[in-house]
Amino acid sequence: MDEFYAMTLVGTALVLLAAFSSLLAFRFGAPLLLLFLLIGLVTGVDGLGIDFSNNSLAYALGSVALAIILFDSGYGTSLQSFRLSATPALMLSTVGVLLTASLFGALAHLLLDLSFLEGALLGSIVASTDAAAVFFLLRIGGINIRDRVRSTLEVESGTNDPMAIFLTMALVQLLSTGKGYSGFDMALLRLFVEQMGLGLALGLIGGAVIVFVLKRISVERGLAPIFMLTMALLVFSYTGAVGGSGFLAVYVAGIYAGSQKIPARGSITRFQDGMTWLAQIVMFLVLGLLATPSQFPQILLPAVILGLFLVFVARPLAVWLCLLPFDYTQRETGFIAWVGLRGAVSILLAILPILGGLEGGQIYFNTAFIVVMISLLLQGWTIKPVARKLGLIIPPRIGAIDKLELDLPGAAHHELLAYRVVADSPVLRGERIPRWAMPSLVIRDGKSMRYQYAGRLKEHDQVYLFIAPGYSRLLDRLFASKAPVDENDSEFFGMFAIAPSTRVDNLDQAYGPLLVNEAERAITVAELIEQRLGGKADYADRVRLGTIVLIVRDIDETGHIASVGVSLEPVAPATNLPIFLNLREIAHALRDYLRKVRKAAE
Repeated sequence: MDEFYAMTLVGTALVLLAAFSSLLAFRFGAPLLLLFLLIGLVTGVDGLGIDFSNNSLAYALGSVALAIILFDSGYGTSLQSFRLSATPALMLSTVGVLLTASLFGALAHLLLDLSFLEGALLGSIVASTDAAAVFFLLRIGGINIRDRVRSTLEVESGTNDPMAIFLTMALVQLLSTGKGYSGFDMALLRLFVEQMGLGLALGLIGGAVIVFVLKRISVERGLAPIFMLTMALLVFSYTGAVGGSGFLAVYVAGIYAGSQKIPARGSITRFQDGMTWLAQIVMFLVLGLLATPSQFPQILLPAVILGLFLVFVARPLAVWLCLLPFDYTQRETGFIAWVGLRGAVSILLAILPILGGLEGGQIYFNTAFIVVMISLLLQGWTIKPVARKLGLIIPPRIGAIDKLELDLPGAAHHELLAYRVVADSPVLRGERIPRWAMPSLVIRDGKSMRYQYAGRLKEHDQVYLFIAPGYSRLLDRLFASKAPVDENDSEFFGMFAIAPSTRVDNLDQAYGPLLVNEAERAITVAELIEQRLGGKADYADRVRLGTIVLIVRDIDETGHIASVGVSLEPVAPATNLPIFLNLREIAHALRDYLRKVRKAAE
């Protein structure tokens, strides 16, 4: 019993230490997930002496934590974002994983004295990007980039884990049974189709069941998040039990549930955020504890070479080949290649060769651990400066905003929002609240009053409004402060603006010849942008037309393009290998970032 309390004390102390360390990471811009991993290393067997070597328990805990992270990742991905980038992202998560695993495996075969099949296994272990790392850095790290690029990275990181897991499990099975290359037959292909097919189907069914239960069954508000999470884990475990990919299923269920209007959404979102943080902390701490750093020097040099090869060659080459058919610029392709972070998923998969009883199984774990450390150090620390150097940071549309979303009981057809009026907001400058919004209450200096008796709004007023679902973003602009514009971003939206109703033919005569066909000449600029994007345009979307670039400057209340900018600076398409074109850009970004860190330290 004393041992139980001691273990509980140590475990909670580590989680608390990791949570407090996040404040330090935010202050200095350190990769937070790397910090969690280092805490596990420092307190492990070669540090403070905590001896944790239960691979089965670590894999089980890591799998459940990953399922929670993937569900929240899907829950936070809008259907519009998924449609916008599904095809290129799925290409990256399938063909891209295979290419990365093959290239990495070939070099591992040469450097680590492994057979090619064993090298391919190591390549499969590190082939997928880490959903926790990518979602954390993009959503919480304050990196505001073009929606299509962001969506591509998020959808890829959520969907490539099942592919890497399947390849790793299949290769472990082949090597442990001694079948070798003879084990590659149609049965393996059928197993892949079965796992992915069941994962997709049961994920959609599971998501529909989750939404049905939360909508139709009267659940106490505090229990709604618990119901959702437990049903998500039920989808994960049941799909895995019947031979499907539980990781794909729980991600798809999250996308479906997140796209539906469900009760207690605010409570669910806040609970999901907390559980995802806890899952990330637990997963990285446990995997850090499992490592034995004293074994690293034996394979340090080849592992470092492999890590650098993955970052600078294998990942960029795979991304370039996969995105060739799609309209990504050279810089966008280079950035997608650079955000190929490896994390806990790779370390988690590296446990499988040990559990499978493969000879030298610890080599896979130690190599993968070092590769992950290199990826988090190089890429995790530099994503924002690289994005800025490549000109991919989008200037903020609005400034700071103080908003609270309140849950309404039952299946209400309205949302209740509370805004605090901030300095320089449009409502203070005389702009009216739209008719479709129903302001009901104003709290001023601690006193509440009906909106119609409050008179002109003042700074620090708290305003409560009822609106129809989906219109909150339009109100945000009224209650937000003025957006600061960096001088580096002053020409982001082009040299000048044109009306969205301008005919493409007129644009072609002025700045042509443009890369448009006869049918496109007869439509407006707004219609052309939406056609090229395959749906509704969003703020800062770009369309290249030969010598010019059209940029969406603003969107009106109905979701249509309100203003279009024109940039006369040509943007090169992705025709050259990003490893050659962007290494100089990345080196400059790293140098500038290190200078800033050095100046701050002085």
